[in-house]
Amino acid sequence: MTYHGVLTKMQTEFSQPIQYYLVFENDFLNMNQLLDKTVSIRFVKFQCLNCGLDKPIYRQGFCKSCFFEIPQAADWIMRPELSTAHLDKEDRDLDYEKKVQLQPHIVYLANSSNVKVGVTRKSQIPTRWIDQGAHEAIEIVEVPNRYLAGITELALKDHVADKTNWRTMLKNDIADEDLVVWRERLMPYIPDEAKVYFIANNSETHLEFPVHKYPEKPKSLNLKKELNYTGKLTGIKGQYLIFEDNTVFNIRANEGLVVDISIT
Repeated sequence: MTYHGVLTKMQTEFSQPIQYYLVFENDFLNMNQLLDKTVSIRFVKFQCLNCGLDKPIYRQGFCKSCFFEIPQAADWIMRPELSTAHLDKEDRDLDYEKKVQLQPHIVYLANSSNVKVGVTRKSQIPTRWIDQGAHEAIEIVEVPNRYLAGITELALKDHVADKTNWRTMLKNDIADEDLVVWRERLMPYIPDEAKVYFIANNSETHLEFPVHKYPEKPKSLNLKKELNYTGKLTGIKGQYLIFEDNTVFNIRANEGLVVDISIT
């Protein structure tokens, strides 16, 4: 059976283990049901997630012109401390920026390859942790806007990592950490403006991923270069498909690619 559509990040359902869904315009796949089956992926063309044109994808599923124009790809997306909607100051589209920035945000600790600090909208918990492949996470601050979350993350970056090592995460070469202890250790470094929003009495969230076999030496599939790939699916973690031959395919990093997916 063959499915056709443009790749967007897999939708998830928080259960034990996490349930993954690849959603196309007219169809969807429960990826968990494909474990231990042979999956073929073929690159067809590009389709920018904004303008819909067949133009090379630049970043985040957008062509280059859209990336530098639309509010969904502005700098404050990746660097929340640059948010200005709370000042009524526009970057690219103030209405959009107010909608996204002026809502509750969480600063959290997650353990995927190591303990790291991150920021997300409250509505994206636990989705954000799932997408990062974190097997445990904890909320440390809940603030009313993106700017406060951004300056808190920035302050904590001096004392804890803010990046995930994707190879370590996929190999599952990770140690359990006491994130409550980490939270207490980092509390003194929270900026004064955000200290009142510190979360003192919550516990860790634990996540289980549908993986039958972890790769020993993960190698990333470049579908734009290879054009076709076939392999036996043995796991899903973060936004990665994991195959028996150690190949891994990052769905999130390939948003905007139109593909055919066949299952045998």
